Amino acid sequence: MNKFAGIWMDTKNAIFITVEKNKPTTVKTIDSTIETRERVKGETKKYGRFGNQFLNFEKKRRSKRVEQITLFLKKIIKELNSYDKFVIFGPSKMKKLLEKEIFLIPNLGSKLEGIHTSDRLTKNQKVAWVLDYFKTNV
Repeated sequence: MNKFAGIWMDTKNAIFITVEKNKPTTVKTIDSTIETRERVKGETKKYGRFGNQFLNFEKKRRSKRVEQITLFLKKIIKELNSYDKFVIFGPSKMKKLLEKEIFLIPNLGSKLEGIHTSDRLTKNQKVAWVLDYFKTNV
């Protein structure tokens, strides 16, 4: 029995649309913990000045964001192991980061059918897109 999935993703969440026998069976959402606008506690200026030194919080922000993205991608990859084939689509660049992580894992890259850019879609439009994709391409 073939189990296919379409994953619509952006920085806020990933929506898994499972298709079995050309019918959608489940729609599951995985929320991310990625903070797009954050404020570091205690930060008052864009920099701190101590003598001749200027300190900024960019490095701390960047490393925190990378860690959040990594955790989000690991949650998604954990779910992908249960599917025979899957396609990734969505508006953001997160799908390209996921693609890089997928090809680092043996046997998971062969399950990836494709990566496509799409606009923001409603839930019904996402389900219809996945159904249409697997009817024509698989």
